[in-house]
Amino acid sequence: MSTTVETKEFQTEIRQLLDIVIHSLYTEREIFLRELISNSADAMEKLRYTQLTGQDVYQKDLPLEINIDTSEEAHTLTITDNGVGLTREELAENLGTIAHSGSKEFIKHLSEKGNQKDLNLIGQFGVGFYSAFMVAERVTIYTRTFLPEGESLIWESDGTGSYTIKPGDDYQRGTKMVLHLKEDAYDFAKVETIQRIIKQYSSFVPYPVTVNGQKVNTVDALWTKNKSEISDDQYNEFYKFIANAHDEPLYRLHFSSDAPLNINTLLFVPQENFEQFGFGRMEPGVNLYCKKVLIQEKSTAILPEWLRFLRGVIDSEELPLNISRETMQDSALVGKLNKVVTTRFIKFLEGQITSEPEKYKTFWEKFNLFIKEGAANDFTHRNDLLKLLQFESSNTQVGELITLSQYVSRMKEGQTAIYYVNGPSRETIETGPYLEIFRDKGLEVIYTYAAIDDYIFGTIGEFEGKRLVSADEANLDLIDKEPKDRSEEALPEEQVAALTAWLKEVLGAKVTDVRESKRLIDSPAVVLSPYGTNSMQRMMQLMNKDFDSVGPSVLEINAAHPMIKQLDTARINEDSFAKVAAEQIFENAQIAAGLILDPRGMVNRLNQIIERALAK
Repeated sequence: MSTTVETKEFQTEIRQLLDIVIHSLYTEREIFLRELISNSADAMEKLRYTQLTGQDVYQKDLPLEINIDTSEEAHTLTITDNGVGLTREELAENLGTIAHSGSKEFIKHLSEKGNQKDLNLIGQFGVGFYSAFMVAERVTIYTRTFLPEGESLIWESDGTGSYTIKPGDDYQRGTKMVLHLKEDAYDFAKVETIQRIIKQYSSFVPYPVTVNGQKVNTVDALWTKNKSEISDDQYNEFYKFIANAHDEPLYRLHFSSDAPLNINTLLFVPQENFEQFGFGRMEPGVNLYCKKVLIQEKSTAILPEWLRFLRGVIDSEELPLNISRETMQDSALVGKLNKVVTTRFIKFLEGQITSEPEKYKTFWEKFNLFIKEGAANDFTHRNDLLKLLQFESSNTQVGELITLSQYVSRMKEGQTAIYYVNGPSRETIETGPYLEIFRDKGLEVIYTYAAIDDYIFGTIGEFEGKRLVSADEANLDLIDKEPKDRSEEALPEEQVAALTAWLKEVLGAKVTDVRESKRLIDSPAVVLSPYGTNSMQRMMQLMNKDFDSVGPSVLEINAAHPMIKQLDTARINEDSFAKVAAEQIFENAQIAAGLILDPRGMVNRLNQIIERALAK
């Protein structure tokens, strides 16, 4: 056993690597503690595996734990583990040279790029030890290998040009690392600082972690356990911890998968949607782990943005990370992970529709806008998301919801389209003119109350092979049923032709066409958008904040309605009041369509109408 003190120079590449780590690799200095704790956990995992193989181990009965001690007086931070420890050769090889060709390639790349630090090229090489020098002016390591014939050693360096290795006293198995802190890093000798960092990044390390004798990682990594081993109370407590919540979750989804990726996932849906209450846009709430070590808190990459309401954990051992564990290299792999977890969650919700419909209804009332956002923007999962949408319809009671699949299952024989109509409320829709032909033909119509619903339906065009058709489309073609027969009470066709031509002249640029309606039963007239639907017209008005002008419409008249017949009589008699009545009938139809009108122009006309009515 050697008793000499060795002084060795750092390999040139190590000096370069130290410079990068200290000055530009990590975005947050406190990451160093996560790296050192992770290294200690790895050392104990190796020891545990060694014991399983039956190999002799020095001090085999030592507990596997990580102990951290702080000293504000001495400005030191000490991290001790009972892992495999290091031999003299391992100290020199692992801490003084680059033993991995991949790291050499990284250094070579950096030298070719000059000052451009292309950190995404770094693989996970286990060199997080060097992050200690971000906060320490000197690092002293006391170590004793697990090998029965091993020696106790002290490694020390200030992280600049050289390091020393010398014999030590008879230490216990493992490694004790003492960080002599830089003046601007004295905060890392405070108990509360170290506890906070551990709780944030290393709460789920699979071995006990103590700070000055007090255990810090008190919450188990439930996502790694079998569901049958976990109680509801444990799930709820974990949710409160991970989501910083005080209530219980509405839903939870816990699953493991080994194909196409090895992942463990535990997701929660909160009880409340705080975006709904006007608290601003929610931040993503799912943390990404690799082997129980936090990689990204509130990850924006691992799930689509519309799932930002979820809280929980995704852990995958297959993530290739850069040397700082802060950037994921393989975007294709991340995309695959995103797809696997998102698809599984959507399938979970789909199952809830039938297994717990009332609970799903609660979820839908609070979180439907997120699902609709996904259906509008997430092309990968859109078809599956459409199955989660729920609506009232002309065949449901108030508050009773159906899915598109349920609508399709009860369509009339020969019906080839799913009909829907948009309005601000059920009452507005049902008192309007657009349902009349559908009631007459016994066809169910879905009610949509948000402009995004019409956007989704207009974008996808069909569902399960059935066309999605708005009831207020200008060119509505009820091919499933014959359109309404012309009433015997209607004006003769030649009079209708004269009346529509006259109306088009009177209304001018306000209309693109005036025609006899095949859809009206009880209403005198209806306006339709020649460019889509009235709901899209309303949305454009709101977006542009332009409430004084309404785009031109198609006007359809009910030739059998008494008001239209009286209007035609006034037209024939060249009554000057006919034009006033025509304009009011048109604007009444616009109001029924929910279009936003400036009422000032209507007041004088209404006064004229009232005056004439009172004079009779």
